[in-house]
Amino acid sequence: MVTTADQLRASLDAIAAREPGFAAAIARVGYPLPRVRAPGYETLLRTIVGQQVSVAAAAAVWRKLEAELGEGCAPDTLLARDFDSLRACGLSRQKQGYARSLAELVVSGELDLHGLPAEDEEAIAQLVRIKGIGRWSAEIYLLFAEGRPDIWPAGDLAVQIEVGRILGLPERPSEKLTRDLAEGWRPHRGAAAIMAWHHYNTEVL
Repeated sequence: MVTTADQLRASLDAIAAREPGFAAAIARVGYPLPRVRAPGYETLLRTIVGQQVSVAAAAAVWRKLEAELGEGCAPDTLLARDFDSLRACGLSRQKQGYARSLAELVVSGELDLHGLPAEDEEAIAQLVRIKGIGRWSAEIYLLFAEGRPDIWPAGDLAVQIEVGRILGLPERPSEKLTRDLAEGWRPHRGAAAIMAWHHYNTEVL
């Protein structure tokens, strides 16, 4: 798990022992703080609401949705609302389709967000059944909401950039190379991703 500072530190120390670039990065910018989200429907709905908009805009839409649907925006309540009601909250037609897909899978019992398969690829396959949730969103959910320790979002641009910088590569590695480079970091790749984002956001003079 990578849900506590101690767990993150232990995982990063294990990587740093194998990879000098990570040891140097930790010395430069310190250890990242854990990023934890509550597992379940609400976090995935927030993910959909937040796609391709600013944090402030997503927060505004979420406030309107909770005012309309109640705290947590329960899936059965969401499904009972018509297009115009959700549109008034700021949900586009496309995002309404995504939100309804999530709500329908949860209400029908087809998707059990508190009983996803233990095997990471199987869990990702379950999550991408939701319209609007691609591999990256599924990986981010499993990393931050479930604290899965070996999730490796190699398609993330910031992860690619920072892996390149941390390892001293001449250019940003491709998704395939980013995936290949991290093979030796198993089973701690989730911590490596969190470190990459931390390194990306930290200005070092």
